[in-house]
Amino acid sequence: MNLRETATHIEQGQVSLGIELGSTRIKAVLINTHYETVSSGSYTWENKFENGVWTYPLSQVWEGIQTAYAKIQADVQSRYHTSLTKISSIGVSAMMHGYLPFDKDNQLLVPFRTWRNNITGQAADELTKVFNFNIPQRWSIAHLYQAILNDEPHVKDVAFITTLAGYVHWQLSGRKVLGIGDASGVFPIDSQTLDYNQDFLDKFSALENVQKYPWQITDLLPEVIVAGHNAGQLTDPGAKLLDPTGKLAAGSLMAPPEGDAGTGMVGTNSVRKRTGNLSVGTSAFSMNVLDAPLKKLHRDIDIVTTPTGDPVAMVHVNNCSSDINAWVGLFREFAEAIGAKLDTNKLYETLFDATVKSDPDAGGLTNYSYLSGENITKIDAGRPLFIRTPNAKMNLANFFLTQLYAAFAPLKIGMDILLNEEHVQTDVMIAQGGLFGTPVIGQQVLANALNIPITIMNTASEGGPWGMAVLAKYAETGAKQPLADFLDEQVFNDPESMTLTPEPAGVTGYQKFIKRYQAGLPVESLAGQDITEEGKK
Repeated sequence: MNLRETATHIEQGQVSLGIELGSTRIKAVLINTHYETVSSGSYTWENKFENGVWTYPLSQVWEGIQTAYAKIQADVQSRYHTSLTKISSIGVSAMMHGYLPFDKDNQLLVPFRTWRNNITGQAADELTKVFNFNIPQRWSIAHLYQAILNDEPHVKDVAFITTLAGYVHWQLSGRKVLGIGDASGVFPIDSQTLDYNQDFLDKFSALENVQKYPWQITDLLPEVIVAGHNAGQLTDPGAKLLDPTGKLAAGSLMAPPEGDAGTGMVGTNSVRKRTGNLSVGTSAFSMNVLDAPLKKLHRDIDIVTTPTGDPVAMVHVNNCSSDINAWVGLFREFAEAIGAKLDTNKLYETLFDATVKSDPDAGGLTNYSYLSGENITKIDAGRPLFIRTPNAKMNLANFFLTQLYAAFAPLKIGMDILLNEEHVQTDVMIAQGGLFGTPVIGQQVLANALNIPITIMNTASEGGPWGMAVLAKYAETGAKQPLADFLDEQVFNDPESMTLTPEPAGVTGYQKFIKRYQAGLPVESLAGQDITEEGKK
């Protein structure tokens, strides 16, 4: 679509907006009726570890959203010489899970507890036994039940709990709802009824610790809505919250709010059974849409759903790229100290490309990229850690390869359960995320690590907010055709992609690395126990 046609579509309000609140960036993407990106804007933020909890202030949520939207407004005016005043549909997504409890007056009772917190172990264990269904620590119901076990005073006043995406959607539309994919990280979903699992709701309500509270769990949970259905409209207060300048009109159709896992599936066209996708960033996860139930319960495999409610086996890890970013920052400081100025993309490209000269096993070097705890490897508190033996081959190529190897290591451990124990069949595995910004390198390392072919699509760089904008467009159709068919026929009818297969030497090298990695996990665990934030025992 040319500039003039795009300007006309903007003037007529034939554009859709996707907003995603990720771990390190809040991004908004505006698309046209051809699903092409018209404009985008972003805002950088970081979680904070306060009073033993990883959190973000809700005031910064709105600062970030308004900043990202204002950048789109300015870009549209500059490039298309028209004002953005009408949007046909809007969708909100965000990092999944966590805990946002509100009282009857809609006041937040405790600071937002994000997915990154490993503070609900007792609750997750007990609920898993009660349901005979894996309840991860980061799920909202685990946070609520842990607060009950801790006798936290706020619990008696809880009137509503939601996710970050659900909160933003509520403020924009007035509706306390969730898309079914995001809801599946709040409380287990029944894929037949497309709602919360009634048997589990009954079992939770029957718990002695729960019965002493005045509320019912069903009153606390957001309404579940499947992709393609109406989840409200942008209200006048919501429009002013999104656009404080007052230019944006209310009335936009609101799509069901989703989690970043759901938008990752949409953005990679991986919602059909036997498809899968991997998303790597601050955290990492794989999504495998199942064609049959798993044979048994696995504490390291979460059962969530697609945005239309189909069961998905999810491997979620808390740590991926944060340590890489920290080392890149160190190399930037060195470069600047010697008078060399490199833009960010060039710096990453230089360090990634250096790994071409590495030894397949990273020369015997080992790294743990744990900024926080990691459930899959049973690490309670993260301490980024680099280890080498006296005879290891320490050079730039091996050092940076071990950073990439470490970023994918927890994901590898979880994926081995699906591939080697459950023998899950996946016809295609598509990856997306910032680590693939440098062509080939990260993609090949991941293929070697998992020992499966990895595909990168040309749309993968658009990411979750683009996927959420597509879901907003899908909501306009009223789900007249299945989401998988809609994506195949309307959005991805002529996809460009590149697939890399595992290299034998790289597979063997990674196997040597992961053996060292697992052998050294007790060291990482002790570091978390004995090295405090203040540097004292």
